[in-house]
Amino acid sequence: MLKIATAKQMRQIDRDTIKKYGISGTVLMERAGLSVVDKINGIYPKKRIIVLCGGGNNGGDGLVAARVLHNQGRDVKVFLSAKSGELKGDAKINYNIAKKFGVRFYPMKKFLTHPSSLIPRPCLIVDALLGTGLNKKVKSSLSKVIKKVNRLSCPVMSVDIPSGISSDAGQVMGCAIKAQHTVTFGLAKHGHLLYPGADHTGKLHISDIGFPRSLLVSDRIKVSLVEKEDACSLIPQRPRYSHKGTYGHVLLVAGSKGKTGAAFLAAKACLRTGAGLVTIGVPESLSGLFQSRVTEEMVLPLPDKGDGTLSSEAGKPILQFLKKTANVLAIGPGLSVDKEISELVSMLVRGSGVPVVIDADGVNALVNSATILKKSKAPVILTPHPGEMARLLQDCRLQIVDCGMYGIKSKSEIRNPKSEMNTAELRTKIEEDRINTALSFSKKTRTYLVLKGVPTVIAVPGGRAFFNSTGNPGMATAGTGDVLTGMLSALLAQGLTPEDGSVLGVYMHGMIGDIVAEEKGKHSLIASDIIRAIPRVFRSVGFG
Repeated sequence: MLKIATAKQMRQIDRDTIKKYGISGTVLMERAGLSVVDKINGIYPKKRIIVLCGGGNNGGDGLVAARVLHNQGRDVKVFLSAKSGELKGDAKINYNIAKKFGVRFYPMKKFLTHPSSLIPRPCLIVDALLGTGLNKKVKSSLSKVIKKVNRLSCPVMSVDIPSGISSDAGQVMGCAIKAQHTVTFGLAKHGHLLYPGADHTGKLHISDIGFPRSLLVSDRIKVSLVEKEDACSLIPQRPRYSHKGTYGHVLLVAGSKGKTGAAFLAAKACLRTGAGLVTIGVPESLSGLFQSRVTEEMVLPLPDKGDGTLSSEAGKPILQFLKKTANVLAIGPGLSVDKEISELVSMLVRGSGVPVVIDADGVNALVNSATILKKSKAPVILTPHPGEMARLLQDCRLQIVDCGMYGIKSKSEIRNPKSEMNTAELRTKIEEDRINTALSFSKKTRTYLVLKGVPTVIAVPGGRAFFNSTGNPGMATAGTGDVLTGMLSALLAQGLTPEDGSVLGVYMHGMIGDIVAEEKGKHSLIASDIIRAIPRVFRSVGFG
């Protein structure tokens, strides 16, 4: 899998390359600049070029690119945000070299108050203002430059990361360049893949500038991007000598009055993803309705309260069924939420001896008792969207997430319903820090967390996380989460580990959604379309 680095990790790779391997910073800067030139010549071979350079190493990369392009005969102008006397180290060296080559330099104020002759049209703007080290809002002087770049109808290629984007969180630090292309070095950064940074990055190009491979694949880098080859290698085989029991039996506890569709979607997705057997555990007052609609699935009537929702008394027969019959438990789709459901879910988490997938109302049922997750005997996969995640964190913050990671002064800030840190605001904080939220929760609850969203992030208790690379806005429709629950459960039933099952299930779910969106459009995609397309995806990658 392709590793994804933080700014701190890339700085360490840079230092180790220089100190331990003896490749100088000047050489690395030269190769970075050359890689930018290579992309410019491949994508924009005829445009005149403006290079906007800051005073740090990012600007130094831009200076190398400007010098090489000028030497190739391209029309190049450089605007510097720092005075030449303020440049240091490798950036200073490359400024002096570029000057000797005859590169034309102008102060940045000329870019802001230019005569039209200084900014030819059409032109390409190379953004080498700010690099991956940005950790505070862009200064006013540079924000004016960034806003002007975004107003101009010129394509932009950013060096390493669009100026103004947080390398670690993908957030806009006041304002940010909107690039069509970004050339980064060694590894992609979190901010290239997290939104809104991904929107500002445009097409991402990852260039090899000579970092030792051992540093780029180091286990110290805990976050990876799931790509097609990685996911497809995890698809379970179907040996000729096998039977339905070979592929597992899933018990899906789901459904309530008015919410039966979620159970049917999850069950059908589970079968289509390869589970040998699926039983739906349903409120006994609704069992006739379920019996009349299922074909391949089986139905287990469970004690309910007479209103179409499960009673806490359902826990005992569910645990007995798991002990004798099923090898995976899925809880949540259409389950509804009340005190007895919460008691039931807690009982099942504590008592299940088989892997558990918890989604939707199953997640909501844990809002007041999420610390119970640490007491589970078997692996647990949770699949919340950010709203559900916020509710979990708001009620179980004492032991699960360090308040400091959200800038919260005290736990009472989110305990008090009148405080500013309400669920909506906590959801915003989660979206701003998806990776650390997922990693922290997973580690402290010892669960496998699938934090749904753009992109979906998978975190595992061992401290690793994965960015999913598939999916589209058309999947933001009712029932797609229930389909994912069914798919994850099926993969666990066939023997995949919770980590591999989560990675493959999330990737396939998004991949199928992408295929369906191409055919039906993003506006018309519905959850059942994804289920119908599952066989096509297996066939497309050589299975089925």
